[in-house]
Amino acid sequence: MRVSIAATGQSDPTLFTVIASGRQAGSRASVVQTYRVGLNQLSALFKRLGATGANILAVTPANEGAPEAPKAVPAPSSAPAAAAPSPAAKKKPHGNVPVNTYKPKNPFVGTVTENYSLLKDGAIGKVQHITFDLSAGDPQLEYVEGQSIGIIPDGVDAKGKPHKLRLYSIASTRHGDNYQDDTVSLCVRQLEYKNEAGEQIYGVCSTFLCDLEPGSKVKITGPVGKEMLLPEDEDANIIMLATGTGIAPMRTYIRRMFEPRERDANGWTFRGKAWLFMGAPKTANLLYDEDFLHYETSFPDNFRYTKAISREQQNTKGGRMYIQDRVLEHAEEIFAMIEDPKTHVYMCGLRGMEPGIDEAMTAAAAAKGLDWSKLRPQLKKADRWHVETY
Repeated sequence: MRVSIAATGQSDPTLFTVIASGRQAGSRASVVQTYRVGLNQLSALFKRLGATGANILAVTPANEGAPEAPKAVPAPSSAPAAAAPSPAAKKKPHGNVPVNTYKPKNPFVGTVTENYSLLKDGAIGKVQHITFDLSAGDPQLEYVEGQSIGIIPDGVDAKGKPHKLRLYSIASTRHGDNYQDDTVSLCVRQLEYKNEAGEQIYGVCSTFLCDLEPGSKVKITGPVGKEMLLPEDEDANIIMLATGTGIAPMRTYIRRMFEPRERDANGWTFRGKAWLFMGAPKTANLLYDEDFLHYETSFPDNFRYTKAISREQQNTKGGRMYIQDRVLEHAEEIFAMIEDPKTHVYMCGLRGMEPGIDEAMTAAAAAKGLDWSKLRPQLKKADRWHVETY
């Protein structure tokens, strides 16, 4: 039974106002109706409305005043209609970032221009800096710092099918190492391990890339990814946590921030604080180390470089020094930065680094009376916690 709202300044405390919407016969729009019923009539009203397919929008005690009824909502139409943009909608960050210019079915074929080792004598493994010429692209494969590209290695797998692409973080800025806007560089470690039978296994794509000679042709896809992009704010603070080739995106950020030719080309002058934590097994395995030392000397007020060399340094407990140990050492300073809403944290490297960093952050946060399990999702939601592990 529908009861209209009485025009009176008094309300019966046993009455409830119910607002519901539903379609009437021959109507294309949802009709919003208001009911006022007693407590003993609520159940029957809910059943009746449910049977007609109506949606209950609000239920309030009548003595609180009826809530404002929503406007009629158009019913779904078979014909597609353009959605009007909400005036309150915020512009999505990085909305103009290029994505998937080249896809796996139609990759761009780039040419290797250089391929050299990033390691010093005595290092463990094999890590190469590889650059590809993009100038023949139509359209041009453009990218920004923090993105990745896909590589499709030559040959076929054990089933005789073409190899699938592997993603690699880009190690060059959008202008390329030559500042000509027509190259892209990768930092690639050759994957190697022993299987259960004790056989030495080498990664398909990483070996393919590390062994390339200048002039070789390579199928490239992308770019992809918006998770690791820098904020546009020149006064932002950037904390970077990297192990091994996870240094690739960090190199792009640091060059963009502090390389004079980059600053001139971008019209973007970084004025915040940047702090790089770099993990490696040996000093000889530190990638781009000389560059980072140079920037630290040139910009002492803006850039800080902290290393964790596991096989050469010890933590406070006498064990190997890992990046999470450095985080604990500097916990107070790190969280002082994180408390600033302009601070962003970037983490990149092997997936195995995440639990250690999480544990260190948990302990560091607890020391300041904070709950990391609650703080981290808040940072993520605010687009201030960026992780890319593999």
